[in-house]
Amino acid sequence: MSTSTVNKAPEKSNNLVGFLVGLALVVALAFVARWAKYQVYGATLPFNIPGKVLEYPIWAALIGLVANYLLKLFKVYDFVKPGFRTELFLKIGLIMLGAGISFKVIVTAAAGAIVQGVIMVSAVYFFSWWLAGKFGLPDTLRAVMSTAISICGVSAAIASAGAVLAKKEEITYVTALVIVTALPLMVIAPLIAQAINLPEPVAGAWFGGNVDTTAAVVGAGTIYGETAQKIASIVKQTQNALIGVVAFVLALYFSTVVEGKKERPSAMMIWHRFPKFVLGFIVASLLYTFGVIVSGSDGAKAIAGMKDWFFALAFVCMGLELSVSEFKKMGWSPVIVYLIVTVFNTLLALLVSWIIFGYLMPINL
Repeated sequence: MSTSTVNKAPEKSNNLVGFLVGLALVVALAFVARWAKYQVYGATLPFNIPGKVLEYPIWAALIGLVANYLLKLFKVYDFVKPGFRTELFLKIGLIMLGAGISFKVIVTAAAGAIVQGVIMVSAVYFFSWWLAGKFGLPDTLRAVMSTAISICGVSAAIASAGAVLAKKEEITYVTALVIVTALPLMVIAPLIAQAINLPEPVAGAWFGGNVDTTAAVVGAGTIYGETAQKIASIVKQTQNALIGVVAFVLALYFSTVVEGKKERPSAMMIWHRFPKFVLGFIVASLLYTFGVIVSGSDGAKAIAGMKDWFFALAFVCMGLELSVSEFKKMGWSPVIVYLIVTVFNTLLALLVSWIIFGYLMPINL
């Protein structure tokens, strides 16, 4: 038996143990987050803020951030990191969310979401690309950052990074920026929506078009109301569907213009980059629409409860995966660009969602 084979066995064993310990930690922290929610749910907080606005996404993310710090302090973070699966938990939760939304609502909301998505993705992407160029950022970083802000954060960043062959450090950096801005927006956006008295469909469309990560979009919608959560999820997932198209265009541009290569990316890239969980969401909605999943039944209630738990696990992982140290590696220019574009994205999304879902294509649930 070779030495390399002997060394690989303990490494795989350690990874498995680390995964199981990390997963158990995430589950335990989700229980703590749910417990914390109910401690203040019926209370009145300072400035007359009702305790119910502190929904489980906020507690889960904050508890994840605290655990993140402690794990790194005691130097065990890398060991348990394999158990942090934000995207997996989020996708399962979103599919289960579909089991409580009529397909008629999806079709109605998607019409406005497509219009909003095309406007938002185009305007925000090109503004970000232009501004990043003014600050002298590398083309690969410009592409990853612009895609992340204009579409859906981490998933879009990863997809675009693969299309333009971005450096690993650039992906990690943009991912950290996404989480750092998405977590405060998850709380601030519902408060602003409440202050200006936005109807839930308009607020949900705003969250879906503005907040960068799907998890934070769901969190903002959950804080504001059930209808806002549904519309926010539909709008964000409609934008997510554009990942494949954007990745294809980026690959075509970088391979022919930036790198000067003759290769042409295949149209199959669109399907490869397409977020498959969106199909699961639609199937679950069809099951609900045709009565396979009956509203108010024990099965429907169980699915709704599991949905909340998987979302809680995703929010805990968001806090756990934040890496503040990455900001020190690339300077302040990308941070400034990202923040300016985020403000632009927030204001434009508010205007567009108000026009589309408030006047042109209103939704009454």
